[in-house]
Amino acid sequence: MSQLRPAPLRLLAISAAATCALAGCSRGSSSDPTSAAAPTGASGCPSAVTAAKSAVQKATDVQAPWTGPTTGPKAASKKLIVFVAQTLTNPGVAGAAKGVKDAAAAIGWDVRVLDGQGDQSGIQAAFGQALALRPAGIVIGGFDPGSISAQVKQANGAGIPLVGWHALSDPGPSTSPKLFSNVTTKVSDVALISAQWIIAKSNGNAGVVVFTDNSIPFAAGKAKTIESDLAACSSVKVLQVENIPIPDAGTRTPQEFSSLVSRLGGKWNYSVAINDLYFDNAATPLRAAGKSGSGAPFNVGAGDGSAAAFQRIASKQFQAATVPEPLEQEGWQIVDEFNRAFNGQPASGYVPPVHVTDASNVGSTTSWDPANGYQDTYKKIWGK
Repeated sequence: MSQLRPAPLRLLAISAAATCALAGCSRGSSSDPTSAAAPTGASGCPSAVTAAKSAVQKATDVQAPWTGPTTGPKAASKKLIVFVAQTLTNPGVAGAAKGVKDAAAAIGWDVRVLDGQGDQSGIQAAFGQALALRPAGIVIGGFDPGSISAQVKQANGAGIPLVGWHALSDPGPSTSPKLFSNVTTKVSDVALISAQWIIAKSNGNAGVVVFTDNSIPFAAGKAKTIESDLAACSSVKVLQVENIPIPDAGTRTPQEFSSLVSRLGGKWNYSVAINDLYFDNAATPLRAAGKSGSGAPFNVGAGDGSAAAFQRIASKQFQAATVPEPLEQEGWQIVDEFNRAFNGQPASGYVPPVHVTDASNVGSTTSWDPANGYQDTYKKIWGK
């Protein structure tokens, strides 16, 4: 969802999970493919367009300082953390797992990553394996803890702290299910800025297709929120909502894109998806339909921010923007939350601010890794 720029940023071989907006009209300038693509006709929502442009300008800033914790407990003695991933084919999940491994190395802990392979039985098996390892803590990586409620209660009963990554819609601690904390940007913020990017770049004149995965409550809720936020502009129309499970996106999206072009024609000029990977295979069907990589439909990913998405944005090949999560930074936050749990302290309460990466700030980076000194700050907190 999420990120570039004039400021130096670390390159990460990680991706993430997200939304996609496509802006269509005429071809844009060399710096921003949508800057000249905004329709010249009057918008049906001038106040919404003005607010959206202001929000997008703020969200594309790459110089924002660190606003997370600066104090906390010193590092607990060596621990084993198990990261249970919904699927490591989801770039966001894989990126967060990488961040956890890097932070664990810095604090002096061990990490095991177990792949749930994207289905219920695989996730249950991976979580069962995690419990068998008797770790100090378990990460719920990108799936609904309600889907394994009995195993979550088993971990709770064993006194094993659980920290989620995109496990729930809301960041922070949860009592039902019992999680010490859930690390994520606010889904409402990601949804809103995705909708505002479309409103701003289309000047309030957009026909939008929304891509989502209704099997994941977090993703389904994000998509519905995006729809609601787009409704703030009466002249923006949601043409269709496509429900495609994330594990099936690679095989199903080419056919869906071809079908959408055939059915919707020029009315479809923007797309927004809950994860960038919905656009991984968009190029072939869109080229076959005579579409330009820098033209409509303009694709926007609402969440995660994969390396492939960054490359598509930089090369203007069928993706215009993403709302990337700071995946590496979130991995470090997960480790810090565990350290607070192990030391009997409350969760940090930190929520990463929303960010947008588009042609105006993508530069040559392949991920959104804020250059705000978060690694040095966490090391200082931990006494490392």
